Amino acid sequence: MRRIPPALFLFFLAPAIGELLSGSAPPVEFFNPFSLPILSALYGSGAVLVRELTMRWDKRWPTILALGLAYAIIEEGLMIKSFFDPNWMDLGILGTYGRLAGVNWVWSVSLSLYHATVSIAIPILLTELLYADRRDEPWTSRRGRIGLSILLAAVVLFGALAMAPYRPPFVPYLFSFITTVGLYFLARRMPKRFKPPQPAPRLHPLWIGISGFLSISTYFIGGWALPELGIPPVSTIGFLIVLALGVLRLLRWASGEGAWTDVGRLALATGTLTFFILLAFLAESSADRTDNPAGMALVGLAAALGLLALNLRVRRRVREKKRAEVIH
Repeated sequence: MRRIPPALFLFFLAPAIGELLSGSAPPVEFFNPFSLPILSALYGSGAVLVRELTMRWDKRWPTILALGLAYAIIEEGLMIKSFFDPNWMDLGILGTYGRLAGVNWVWSVSLSLYHATVSIAIPILLTELLYADRRDEPWTSRRGRIGLSILLAAVVLFGALAMAPYRPPFVPYLFSFITTVGLYFLARRMPKRFKPPQPAPRLHPLWIGISGFLSISTYFIGGWALPELGIPPVSTIGFLIVLALGVLRLLRWASGEGAWTDVGRLALATGTLTFFILLAFLAESSADRTDNPAGMALVGLAAALGLLALNLRVRRRVREKKRAEVIH
């Protein structure tokens, strides 16, 4: 793995988590010669650009999350247009529930939070843990960033014109573009890190992992159950936003007086991805899916083994660092 440049690793890890592990694109679809280049160009370019812009501006996770929201709008709003299309294949009840002025509001908020965290932030976090010695340096040159920007723009334009024929209302579509630009400039002004509001002891990594698992579980259960129960759409949107803000506050508190440790960061990612790993095993035998979920159990197993190997690597590195500090 060390021979693979970190930017290239992130380029393929982002779609592998955002589409493959999540079950949105099972192996038969994900490894299709047509799908894989498009998904990699979309997710990979987005994740690498978010990470490189963040480094160029000397920022960290607040900026990554803000740019992750911008990426979500680029993919789901400007390219796929699922934010607007009431007949988008994955919407279900969300094609009518919470739809106003040509926008699927509940779906839009839900997918924006998902992409900012699962598709962008977690792949960046895992890649930086794997390449810890290069975490504080850029991974691409200016020419590389320009090339990735062109690639992202090209795949978005191709997807908008050839893959998603739906034509959304002009005003909401324009507003999504303006919001993307606004998030870009907001990201540049974000603080470098979330500071804990008050001194507090760090949570044990186990509890951080459990918090990640419960948070993503609550997000999915609430985001899909509340519409089925007939809860007012504004309440569902409020629930999703409050949940996201609550998780951020919990993570700020868990960081205590010091910075996050690598073990804690990995625990958070592992807890979150464990939800998708379990879901992958269930998807393999699901009779309700309209696509072919063959191979999802292997995807879940590979993800579990990969996280285990990374966990062992990170813990070994932490132990070696502590021993070196004691010696000196």
